[in-house]
Amino acid sequence: MSSSTKPTQIFLRILLPYTLGLLIFYHFKHSGFLYVLLAVNLFLLLCLLLINKYYKVLKAYQYKDRIGLAVQIFLFFFGGVFCYHHQMILRQDHFSKLAASYLKVQVIDDPQLKAGLLKCRVEVLAVYQPKQALKAKKHFPIKKASGMMTLSIRLNPTSPLGLKYGSMMIIPAQFKSITAAFHPAIFDHKSWLATQNIHHQSFLRQHQVFKLRTTSGNRVFAFAINLRAQQVNRYHKLLQDKSSVALVSTLVLGYRMNLSKETMDIYSKTGTIHALSVSGMHVGLIYLILNRSLTFLNRKRSWKTIKLLFIIGLLWFYTLLTGCAPSVLRAVIMLTVLLIGQTNSRTANSYNILSFTAFVMLLYEPFLIWDIGFQLSFLAVLGIIYLQAKLEACCSIKNPWIQKLWSLISISVAAQLFSTPLSIYYFHQFPVYFLLSNLFILLPITLIMYLGILILIPGLDFLAPILNWLILFNHSGLEYLAALPYSSLTGIWINKTSLILGAISLTLFVLAIVKHHVKLLMAAFALFLSFQVSLSRKAINSYHQRLLIQFSLQKRQSIISIFSHQAIIYTHLKTRDPAFQYFIQPILDDHQIWSVKIKQLPP
Repeated sequence: MSSSTKPTQIFLRILLPYTLGLLIFYHFKHSGFLYVLLAVNLFLLLCLLLINKYYKVLKAYQYKDRIGLAVQIFLFFFGGVFCYHHQMILRQDHFSKLAASYLKVQVIDDPQLKAGLLKCRVEVLAVYQPKQALKAKKHFPIKKASGMMTLSIRLNPTSPLGLKYGSMMIIPAQFKSITAAFHPAIFDHKSWLATQNIHHQSFLRQHQVFKLRTTSGNRVFAFAINLRAQQVNRYHKLLQDKSSVALVSTLVLGYRMNLSKETMDIYSKTGTIHALSVSGMHVGLIYLILNRSLTFLNRKRSWKTIKLLFIIGLLWFYTLLTGCAPSVLRAVIMLTVLLIGQTNSRTANSYNILSFTAFVMLLYEPFLIWDIGFQLSFLAVLGIIYLQAKLEACCSIKNPWIQKLWSLISISVAAQLFSTPLSIYYFHQFPVYFLLSNLFILLPITLIMYLGILILIPGLDFLAPILNWLILFNHSGLEYLAALPYSSLTGIWINKTSLILGAISLTLFVLAIVKHHVKLLMAAFALFLSFQVSLSRKAINSYHQRLLIQFSLQKRQSIISIFSHQAIIYTHLKTRDPAFQYFIQPILDDHQIWSVKIKQLPP
């Protein structure tokens, strides 16, 4: 079909309506609506194909705008179809809709063991129907099923179960729906798991589980998980400090199981939490060392192709090794497209590559649109692409070292600016010293990354003490920054309306400054005023609030009595208990409580 769409904009025009379809139709839960979407999609596709075939006869070039709108509508409903098709809970063979005595399940992630409780995610492959059917047919009737759930198994310490990715089991059909959070301020675990197609959970003891000898699953993924486990064990042997092992395992391999809450809090308060997620920075560091190590292959064109395939292959294997995190996938896909384009002497448009990457990832896994890492990763990169060069050009610095420092500062500011509204909405805090913290960790994290990879090579064990010292130095530096006065503004709670107003206001403000547009600046201030009104309204409501919140924690009652900005808490928990920080503290922050009295209940 003829079109005036510029190649540099094509994937952005595809991504936006497709993403909008995912976001809207995710909330439609009637399974029969899928057929309506399919019918609309097929009708639009047929119309577009006919227009393409008889383009000149119909003089369609006179209606380019209308045809473009039809394509956008088609992509919108196309996103709806993918969203509906991806929701397992709407399928007729979902295990929750079938009568069953037992379930045949397969482990689909790396099981985590903590305090004798093994947690994993399983996919239901089949159901064994009730005993009545067994008596009638004289054999155990099996029916194919679908769906996923979380499984927690209380292990017998004398005989471990030995589950791993791909393990298959027969378990009783004892499951229940995941309950929603009893207060809006508490993390909505139910909605979060629902975006991963998980709506049920099961709690069993080891004697209730029958492990099958056969295993299944993706062999490449199973190999990567086993290899990662071996590398983590090597870190344990070489590094004595447990926190060092946890940190280097997270930074290099994306293995976060042993990472403590204290470490997470320090990185979160200093605005360096992104360093604990294997992301574009880590992929870029690996690419740099591979590219420089293989410069001798640049002599011939055929050798360049070999170099390209080798580097891309290693990067994708590293992505698999780290668990295919959205931020890593984004970086590797973008880098793959960029390298292929450069090898073929083609210039690449950054926005087009970013849009293409997002579209490919959402085409494969539509529910990634709800993933926090996916959202923040793409926003940060978008900020760097759009704003970093413009910020860097604001200052003309002759000294090359200061110029490099300013370049790093502009990257940090651009990424932070674009991701701040969403970060505040999800994490309810803003790191004041994010710029200083990011500059501080730049060199240590880079060295930790490289040394962490090197000591995995046999014969380089002597580097382990250096790596351990670097980790402790980096941790102590961030700990000092986190302890500084006003290092982090915490307890910032905004609703979705405030998020939208704040994000649009910030976007318009950036556009107004870049383009020197007065009207955009006025619009930004108007929306910012609306944002402030929204926050002020909540503050006024909190001043007049009178609430009594009663709930159960660990099978014990807790009561919060709220009067204006004061609260009395009747609980058996202490303020340092994880349950208090997870359940009670968010409620206090959301209601803007300044004064708290705790009255201990008997255990």
